[in-house]
Amino acid sequence: MRMFFLLLLASFGVLLVDASSSDVQGIYSLVQRLIPQHQNSFTFNLVEGKGDVFTISDTSGSNGAITVDCTTTSACARGLYTYVTEFGGVDIYWTGSRLNQLPSELPPVGSPVSGSAIVPYRYFFNTVTFDYTCVWWNFDQWSLELDWLALRGVNLPLAWVGYEYTLEQVFLEAGLTQADIEDYLSGPAFQAWNRFGNIQGNWGGQLPQQWVDDQYALQQQILQRMSELGMTPVMPAFTGFVPMAMADVYPNASIIRGSQWSGYPSTLTNVSFLEPMDPLFATLQKSFITKQQQNYNVTSHIYTLDQYNENNPLTNDTSYLAGVSAGTFASLRAADPEAIWMMQGWLFFSSESFWTNPVIEAFLGSVPNDGMIILDLYSEAAPQWNRTGSYFGKDWIWCELHDYGGNIGMEGNLPAVTTGPITALDYPGSTMKGMGLTMEGQEGNELVYDILLDQAWSAAPLDINTYTASWVSRRYPVNPLPAAAQEAWGILSSTVYSNEDPNTQATIKSIYELAPNLTGLIDRTGHHPTEIPYDTSTTIVPALRLLVQAVEENPELKCVPEFVYDVVDVTRQVLSNRFIDEYNTLVATYNSTYATPDTVAAAGEPLLAILSTLDSLLATNEYFLLSTWIADARSWAGNNVTYANYLEYNARNQITLWGPTGEINDYASKAWAGLVGGYYTQRWESFITYLEDSVKNETPYNSTEVADAMLDIGEHWDLEIWGQRAGETWGVTGNTWDVVNEVLGQWT
Repeated sequence: MRMFFLLLLASFGVLLVDASSSDVQGIYSLVQRLIPQHQNSFTFNLVEGKGDVFTISDTSGSNGAITVDCTTTSACARGLYTYVTEFGGVDIYWTGSRLNQLPSELPPVGSPVSGSAIVPYRYFFNTVTFDYTCVWWNFDQWSLELDWLALRGVNLPLAWVGYEYTLEQVFLEAGLTQADIEDYLSGPAFQAWNRFGNIQGNWGGQLPQQWVDDQYALQQQILQRMSELGMTPVMPAFTGFVPMAMADVYPNASIIRGSQWSGYPSTLTNVSFLEPMDPLFATLQKSFITKQQQNYNVTSHIYTLDQYNENNPLTNDTSYLAGVSAGTFASLRAADPEAIWMMQGWLFFSSESFWTNPVIEAFLGSVPNDGMIILDLYSEAAPQWNRTGSYFGKDWIWCELHDYGGNIGMEGNLPAVTTGPITALDYPGSTMKGMGLTMEGQEGNELVYDILLDQAWSAAPLDINTYTASWVSRRYPVNPLPAAAQEAWGILSSTVYSNEDPNTQATIKSIYELAPNLTGLIDRTGHHPTEIPYDTSTTIVPALRLLVQAVEENPELKCVPEFVYDVVDVTRQVLSNRFIDEYNTLVATYNSTYATPDTVAAAGEPLLAILSTLDSLLATNEYFLLSTWIADARSWAGNNVTYANYLEYNARNQITLWGPTGEINDYASKAWAGLVGGYYTQRWESFITYLEDSVKNETPYNSTEVADAMLDIGEHWDLEIWGQRAGETWGVTGNTWDVVNEVLGQWT
C-alpha cells in the first residue's frame, strides 16, 4: 500500500524529500517530548506538493510503526495529530498532554488516510492573550502551548513576547533616556495596551529592566520552538506610539496626542503618536526591524501592526488616512522588502460609526492587496468581512474571539463556528485565506476552540453531534466509557454550546464577579453578557447529574484530569446561575415595603453560602486557583521579594480593578478559589451589610457610596501578599466529589 502511494505521488510529479531533513526534526522532537515510548515508531517524510497535505499509513514491513508523508512541517504535525486522535484515541489539552497514553501496540491505519488544510493560514493569539493568559508563563508552559498549536495545524502564531527589549534599543538610539522609556512602559500585566497605544506609564511601580531582559530570553526560546514546529511567527513592528519625551528630542516631528482610553487620566493615556508620513517614522521602523532580526535571527516577513485599536485617528478625512497607511506600509517595505502587514479588524467593529466603508476603503486602499492580512477578529458574532466586501480585496482570516478578558463561563455557538468559515470561504469574490483563534483569554470551553481548528481541515461543516461524541471519547479515555458521559455532552453541545442568541455571543460572566449594586448586573448583553441564554434546570443541572452518574459507573474517571476539570466547571456554572436567583431575591426583599434588617440579612445569607461553597469547589482543582496565577507571577523574581511583590500587585490588579482606580473594573474577572473567597465574598458581605444598615437607618440607597466602598476594598486587596491572610494556601485543598454532592443536594 505504501509503495502504491509513492507511485501515485510520482505520477502527479510529486517528489520525496530526504526523510532526514531538518525541516521535520522538530516533529521528531515533539514525539520525543510527548510520546517517548514511541519515539522510534513514527517516520515523517516531506514531499513536494501544493498547500498543507498529509497522508498517514502503516510503515511497510514494520509492525506497529506509522509513516506520515506531508508537504509541510505543519502538515506533518497535523498528520501525527490525526493518527493519535482518530486511531490512538488520545489528545492534548490546555490541562496537559495525554499522548503518552497511546497503546503500547500502535493501532494500524489500514488504508492510508489523507488530509489537507482548506486555507493556507491557521492563526492563533489575540494581542491581549499575552497578558490575560500568557503573561507569567515560563518556557515549560509555552512548550505545551506550542505543541498543542502545532498538532492542531496552526502555522501562523503571533509572537509578541520580548517586544520591549527591541523597542528600548530603538528609543535609546533615537536619543531618549532610560528614564524617558521607563516612564512610558507599562507593567507586565498591561503591556498589550501599551503596545496598542491605549495606555502609557504605569501604576504600582516602573517596569524593572530584569523583566525586559527575561522576556527577551524567553522570546528566543519561543521563536526557536516555533521554527522547529514549522510555524511562521507574526513579529512586532514599530507602530508609531512613542514616549512624550520624543517630541522634545524631535520638536519638528509630526507627533500628535492620541485619544483617551476607558476613562484613564491623561497621564496614563492620550499616547503620543508619530505620524507615519513623517520621515522619522521610517527611520525608527528600519531601526526596529533591523534590531529585531539581529536579536532573534528571525526570518518571518509578517508583522503585526495596530495603530487604532479603540483609539480613533485624528480625523476621518480619507486622504489623511490613506497617507497614514501608505506611510506605514512604505516603512515596512523599506525595512523588509517582503514585509506583509497584519492588523486586527477589531477597530471596524468597535468604532463602526467612525470606520464607515468609504473610510475603511481609503485606509486599506493605499496598501497593495498582497501586502496585508486582516484578522476578522470576531467573525462568529460580528463579522466585518461581509460589509466590507472581503476587506476590499485584502487577504483576511476568519477568527473566533468568544472569550473576553479570560472570563470563565460556559457558552459557545458551534453552528456558527462550523458553518461560518465555510460560507465565507465559498462566498463569491472571497479573499479569505485563513481561520484562527483570537480569544482574549484562554480559559475553559475548549470544545469551542478545538472544533474551529479542526474545521480548517474540512471542506464541509463538521457534524456537531459526531464531533462532540468523538471529542468526549478521547477526553475521557476509560474503558468502558459510560453512556452517561456522552449524554451529558450531548445536552451541553446542543444547548449551552449551540447558543445562537445574537445578544449573548461570548463567555458568560458571573454576576458575583461584578461590583455589587442594586441594578445593572443581570441580563447584560453584548460581548460581556451576564444573561443566561438557556434554562439551567434542563441543561447544566442534568448534565452535571449525568457526569456524576458516569463516575459512579466507572470510578476510573476520577483519575482523568480533564473529566475532573469538566465536573468542577459544570458545577461552578450551576452555582453561578443559582447566584442570580438569590441576588434577585435579595434585591426584591430590600425594595419591599416590609423590609427589615433581619429580612435583608436572611436574603443575603444564600448568596454568601453559594460563594463559600464555590470557593471550596474551586480549591479542589489546580486549574481554578488564584494562588497559581500569583505563584507564576512571583516566580519571575526569584529571591527578590520587592520585585516579587511588584509582580503580585500587577497580577492582582489586572483581575480586579484593572487600573489604579478601577478604570475597567472586573473586566478580567475570574472564577478562582481565593479570588471568590478572599475578594468577591468581601465585597458582597460589605454590600449586604450596607443594605441592612440602609433599612435600619431608613436612609436611601446611594450607589456612589457603595461604589466608593467597593473601590476601597479593591485597592486594599490589590496590595495584599498571598499567604498573609489566615487560611490562604498555595495548592489544592478539599475533595471535589464531596463539594459536588453538596451542590447536587442543595442547589439543583
